[in-house]
Amino acid sequence: MFKTARMRKIKIMTLDKYVAPTVRAFHEQGLIQISDMTESIQQDPELAEMVTPSKATPLTGKISSLLMKANGISDLFGNSLSEGHGLKDKLMSFISPDIPTPREVEDLETEAFLEKAEETLNKVEAKTSVIEGKLAALDSEVSELKSNKSLANNLNNFDMDLALLKDSKYTSVTVGRIDAESASEIKNKLGNLTDELDVFVVPEEKATAIIVVITLKEFTEDVQNTLRDFNFEKFEIGNVEGKPQEIISKADSRLQSIESERATVKSDLRVVAEQWDDEILILKEQLENEKEKNEIFSTFVQTDDTYILEAWVPVKDVEKVEQVMEKASEGHYVIEVIDVEDDYDDEDVPILQTNPGYAKPYEFLVGMYAPVRYHEIDPTILVAIMFPFFFGYCLTDAFYGIIVSLVGIVLIRGLGKTSNTMNSMGYILVACGIWTIILGLATNGFIGDFTERFLDYRLPTVVPLIESFVHPENILILALVIGVIYENIGFLIGAIDNIRYGNVKDAIGSQLCWFVLEAGIVLLALGFLMPAIGMIGMVIGAVLIIACLGMLIYANGFYGVMDVFGYLGNILSYARLLALCLATGGIAMTVNILAELCYDMIPFIGVVLAVIVFIFGHIVNMMFNVLGSFINSLRLHYVEFFGQFFMGGSKKFEAFKASRIFTKIKH
Repeated sequence: MFKTARMRKIKIMTLDKYVAPTVRAFHEQGLIQISDMTESIQQDPELAEMVTPSKATPLTGKISSLLMKANGISDLFGNSLSEGHGLKDKLMSFISPDIPTPREVEDLETEAFLEKAEETLNKVEAKTSVIEGKLAALDSEVSELKSNKSLANNLNNFDMDLALLKDSKYTSVTVGRIDAESASEIKNKLGNLTDELDVFVVPEEKATAIIVVITLKEFTEDVQNTLRDFNFEKFEIGNVEGKPQEIISKADSRLQSIESERATVKSDLRVVAEQWDDEILILKEQLENEKEKNEIFSTFVQTDDTYILEAWVPVKDVEKVEQVMEKASEGHYVIEVIDVEDDYDDEDVPILQTNPGYAKPYEFLVGMYAPVRYHEIDPTILVAIMFPFFFGYCLTDAFYGIIVSLVGIVLIRGLGKTSNTMNSMGYILVACGIWTIILGLATNGFIGDFTERFLDYRLPTVVPLIESFVHPENILILALVIGVIYENIGFLIGAIDNIRYGNVKDAIGSQLCWFVLEAGIVLLALGFLMPAIGMIGMVIGAVLIIACLGMLIYANGFYGVMDVFGYLGNILSYARLLALCLATGGIAMTVNILAELCYDMIPFIGVVLAVIVFIFGHIVNMMFNVLGSFINSLRLHYVEFFGQFFMGGSKKFEAFKASRIFTKIKH
């Protein structure tokens, strides 16, 4: 329960004729994580003399090419099918996403499958390429029309055919915008270049002017260089004909007709997408699986007639692996199972967490911090117990807790069906919401003081000793007591891990010393408070406190004494539980007071304002404090709790396994 799955390293040798069936079988079963053996060759010269690195199969390049084509078509279809969906459709995709039904596919040899895939893609591409060509042509025309329209707008004062502004065989025409104040100076400078030019300046309304310079082509570069010195904005004269107003009118008319044509073409694309989208998604998944199977060969080593692979496997699956090999290779294989408990650095061993169902979602939170180390105690179950409790302690409003739980349920029933992360978050939010409801009812938190202020009704579930705004000191004491207990659990786990790894000195200076300090503080306090213990208790307590300081100095040097402040800081961090509890209730109460004042003091519209203040205020309060509660609960684990023992450093076990969302193998 507190350990990750025990692992074994295996080495398998089989004849080259059986390696493809072996890879296919393991890919479907998902039992092993295959390691790259090329590193072993580099580190072992003797092994390098006997074997050579294997390579990805020759078909890998073709698979990648077909997969790229399938991805392009899939994106095209996806954009087409999603176009026109409104906010309601997008919201429904979160709340109730479509779950694909896997379709049975044949388990073909790679070459046969690729032949079939290429045929399908060519058939679909023959339809989409025509449609894409039409869309590209329309886009190109739209770009040209908009460019011509922009030019016509800029030259709107020119009552002439703009085609006359194009370059001829011998002359060049430069058109653009300048500052009106610079017009005279520009004319003078251009006149100094040559007499073979004409300059026209047409003033505009905003202290700017349009300038047209006509010259022989040999002077074009000199003209443009001169204009650049005067903040000149050049206009490109493209394929344009007619007067400005005619160009604008024709462009607007044509742009409208293009939109109609585009809608027709997109409608044709949607028909093709609806017909072939499922097929392409299935094909894409198959190609991805084929690519993975063919690339994995590059991690093997080989001799003339055999292949050797190396992998990690959970102990419970070793027998299954042997059964798979027996069937795939028809008994032509050799397997070596290596016990890694003592011989391997556990940082190299991948970890597979084995927590019970209720704790499984919290592996997501632990993994955000770092993967658990192989021999390290897995704290996921403790996180599953305490994280939602801390969240509820911070939020302590039953109504807010109901909303949080409902959001969690929506995630589970919605995106959680297609995403493991969203599924985990859903279950976490449900648990957080439940604890918030429990603690909110116990501390008299239900939309702040809503029931007492507006309904004149006191919740029967309130526990007087921990009522938020009556006995906050009790909530603080309880938070600190919980903090001491939880930190001590962390110290105990850290001490066990350090001793297991042979780091006894670290255990003394980082964990065991705090047990001695706490015992000393307790005895010292009892000596002051209880005459029966008296001086003996105080003396023993003082001795233990001094012993703690000695342990810190022994393990960490004289600066180790400063760790006492770190210890006290960690314990006091749990006071945040009270701070956020009061913040949630205090802001909620303030919102209620403001709503009541609006209702009582503002005539006519006071009722409407009261409702707006009440709803908006509580929404904002809930959003901010839900976020604060989640972050604070994470902090208490990541900083205060995990900091006492968590080592991390391993990598997660990633099985060599086919992705099967849209497909399943036909048996």
